[in-house]
Amino acid sequence: MTKLMDARNISIEFGGLKALNNFNMEINSGELVGLIGPNGAGKTTAFNVLTGIYQPSSGEYELFGEVIKNRKPYQLVESGLARTFQNIRLFKHLSVLQNVRVPQNNSMTYSIGAGMFRTKNYWKEENEYNKRALDILKIFEMDHLAEYEATSLPYGEQRKLEIARAMASNPKILLLDEPAAGMNPKETEELMKTIRFIRDEFGIAILLIEHDMKMVLGICERLVVLDMGNIIAEGDPMEVVNDKNVIKAYLGTGDE
Repeated sequence: MTKLMDARNISIEFGGLKALNNFNMEINSGELVGLIGPNGAGKTTAFNVLTGIYQPSSGEYELFGEVIKNRKPYQLVESGLARTFQNIRLFKHLSVLQNVRVPQNNSMTYSIGAGMFRTKNYWKEENEYNKRALDILKIFEMDHLAEYEATSLPYGEQRKLEIARAMASNPKILLLDEPAAGMNPKETEELMKTIRFIRDEFGIAILLIEHDMKMVLGICERLVVLDMGNIIAEGDPMEVVNDKNVIKAYLGTGDE
């Protein structure tokens, strides 16, 4: 497997409080990895560092073989890193199709003049990217909702749309922050199948934060556990969830 991401000894402080302490994360091609831990463990902070929202206080970070330092989030997206958010951040008053079209803008090659005068090249590219957006929506069984306003969708469908939008940027690594939050068991089961399909069909490595342990154990091949900014366990999912340090972090007690 090819190493796509390598974060080494990443630490970040907020007002003297270490939100991450010597955080290490490797993601290889085709992996499906879970990042878990109790509330306040530092999981979303880790995502924010990996996606360029926060700059670490110390440590080294390589993405696709390049050292990452002071890169903006949009630059990391252009490199092949995409994410979703714990709190849904759709373009609420755009249509479902338009939401999936937005990440494709950087790939457009027609000129400003072609866009102004609606030339043949303009329509050719627009039609190609509309088709690709619809193909992505079909993966999520949402193509029939293409013209609906995003804000009109039920909560679970908005979650799926955010993942579809992230897919439209052609990621090599997809970071999902609590993708099953607010979903009912049936929706969660469908999401699990979709995530597996994305990984298997497109070869995209996936790192997800999730509190639904049934989902985590159902799809993740490796788990990393954070507690108070520190990694306390890593490895095979069943071994990790039975680790006494993990049990103590979640329940406040461990084996004597």
